[in-house]
Amino acid sequence: MKTKDFYYELPKELIAQTPLEPRDSSRLLVLDRKSGEIAHRHFYNIIDELNAGDCLILNNSRVLPARIYGIKEPTGACVEFLLLKQVENNIWECLAGPGKKAKPGTKFTFGDGVLRCEVLSVTEDGNRIAKFDYGEEGFFAALERVGKMPLPPYITEELKDQERYQTVYSSELGSAAAPTAGLHFTKELLSKIKDKGINIGFVTLHVGLGTFRPVKADEITDHKMHSEHIELPPSTARLINETRNNGGRVIAVGTTSCRTLEAAATVCGGRIEPYVGSTDIFIYPGYEFKAIDGLITNFHLPESTLIMLVSAFAGYESTMNAYKIAVEEKYRFFSFGDAMAIL
Repeated sequence: MKTKDFYYELPKELIAQTPLEPRDSSRLLVLDRKSGEIAHRHFYNIIDELNAGDCLILNNSRVLPARIYGIKEPTGACVEFLLLKQVENNIWECLAGPGKKAKPGTKFTFGDGVLRCEVLSVTEDGNRIAKFDYGEEGFFAALERVGKMPLPPYITEELKDQERYQTVYSSELGSAAAPTAGLHFTKELLSKIKDKGINIGFVTLHVGLGTFRPVKADEITDHKMHSEHIELPPSTARLINETRNNGGRVIAVGTTSCRTLEAAATVCGGRIEPYVGSTDIFIYPGYEFKAIDGLITNFHLPESTLIMLVSAFAGYESTMNAYKIAVEEKYRFFSFGDAMAIL
């Protein structure tokens, strides 16, 4: 298939700029995976779409305040760094702008010396590998003091509450962007879901900004995915296997949870077993799913790898039709937008 096959027209005013309050008041498009039928709900109605004995798998990754502003030593020129992923200890892969100011050997200061770094090298993609120095408080504490939340470029309004770009269950610091399908859950809704007999398990995928990079290849099979760190813990593997053995459904919350489970199952020969590693799995139509029976997700950018994943799970025609209807019904799109449940 071609990348252009996943294009759809989206009026700019449907790109959500701010999150709704409360979180679960967003709209929910429910797509029947078998029939292609569509129903319109609100996210708090998701509990009615779930059965006792099902399990939800959530990505517990927490977003780093990864955008930092500083100055070049000794010139004082202004720079912006965006931390992408931890290479080892205090060495990170970063985007730097302007890039011409960030040559190997160059040093920078952030937050009046709270953080300092030296550029070690430049990757093939033009990213910088930088070594950071910080005080006794530790790297992440220093980053919390000087960093800003790295909102996607299509969000132009400032976020007043930084926690609204975190899920209520986030715990493992490391993402450059939020696993946005989980932003719709409140603690109260999760409690009601548990009370109904629906189990909840956690995985970790630290989201890289490569998730949002456009697919530039004409043929989707020519696109190379970025690599991301994933963890499927033993407790979640047991939960998934017990759910399957008892006839329940495994429902991934977000494309990140889906990719974690499918990557781990692929490595483990189709079985669900504990796994820690990295993945560059690319899921597009024709892929045979091994781990999930349902998917809760947001509405994604045209021609993105994420809409390709959704099309692989729900079917190409059903997915593109659902997006067409969502535009007609004026759903809110992207990170702070509405949700879609494919069951």
